[in-house]
Amino acid sequence: MTDFSRKADESAARLNEKLNSAAERLEKEGAELIDYLNNEVVPAVRQQSSKALRIAAERLQQLANYMEQHKSGDEAKKS
Repeated sequence: MTDFSRKADESAARLNEKLNSAAERLEKEGAELIDYLNNEVVPAVRQQSSKALRIAAERLQQLANYMEQHKSGDEAKKS
């Protein structure tokens, strides 16, 4: 085997090793990211969404009350 071939093979082996190591790290970190999203982010979003819906419902109730109060006043003016 020539010196060039040996160096090329060694370089290819080192590159392959580094790529395998990087792939393993990416798989591990990807799994950790998915766990974090499922365990932390999703529950927080659900909680905040519920809170936002409750606030929106309360505001809509206030708007409906306001509209009813002013509707009665407008009808009295028409008479």
